[in-house]
Amino acid sequence: MDHVLNIADNYIFTPYVYPTSWPEDGALRQIISLWVMTNLGAVLIYLSFGTLSFYYVFDHKLMVHPLFIRNQIRKEIQLAAVSIFWMSFPTVAFFFWEIQGNSKLYDNISKSSLGWPGVFLSIAGFLFFTDMCIYWIHRSMHHKNIYKHLHKQHHIFKIPTPFASHAFHPVDGFLQSLPYHVYPFIFPLHKAVYLSLFVFVNIWTISIHDGDYRIPGPLICLINGAAHHVDHHLFFNYNYGQYFTLWDRLGGSYRYPSALLGKGPHDHIRKLMAEAAHTQ
Repeated sequence: MDHVLNIADNYIFTPYVYPTSWPEDGALRQIISLWVMTNLGAVLIYLSFGTLSFYYVFDHKLMVHPLFIRNQIRKEIQLAAVSIFWMSFPTVAFFFWEIQGNSKLYDNISKSSLGWPGVFLSIAGFLFFTDMCIYWIHRSMHHKNIYKHLHKQHHIFKIPTPFASHAFHPVDGFLQSLPYHVYPFIFPLHKAVYLSLFVFVNIWTISIHDGDYRIPGPLICLINGAAHHVDHHLFFNYNYGQYFTLWDRLGGSYRYPSALLGKGPHDHIRKLMAEAAHTQ
């Protein structure tokens, strides 16, 4: 985040926002700046990619499904806005520790002991590590003593839209994002790669709520896509994974997508429409 902060300081904060008496390296100024950028960045990614997905990917016929609740899109966006706001506070703490040099983020690939191979290994490691951690965090959110207090808010959306992607209780949402922030404090990661992955995971989260249940055949058993995730919303105790199906398989919680068996939400809608046409 130090690169992003430097750019914001050079072009916005220093010339137009802060008084000259506030040095750029002042802790309070950095924390405030990070908080503003974190909120604006998260909202921008959520609303821009969520809106694009809703209008160009999401099948609006899903909105007539009996489990699609009244004013659902408004409720999804409202919950997401509240969650992003409160999640930004602990998130900024991690970003601040990073720019203070306490993480293993680095700038120069040529000075890294593993060079370019290390960059690709770190991407694979990031995806594996975060997928593993999120699986167990997500699964713990379904424990009967936790679920009703935190994760239940997300599960009121049985037929989610892309706007449900960030619609969590703030504590739930932050705990599931925690592996992303922890990783660079444990393993080396290039700064540009870290920022790219941070954007990627937000877009991926939108994509598994986008209602597009198509997935290439060879990847069905490997990738946790929207078809898998809608079954998680509908059937509760299955498909907790974020990117892959590995941990669901190891944890005994894998469910082959109903949508790919002709028993998904689209199939239910077609059945209802056929019945309605028959009665007419």
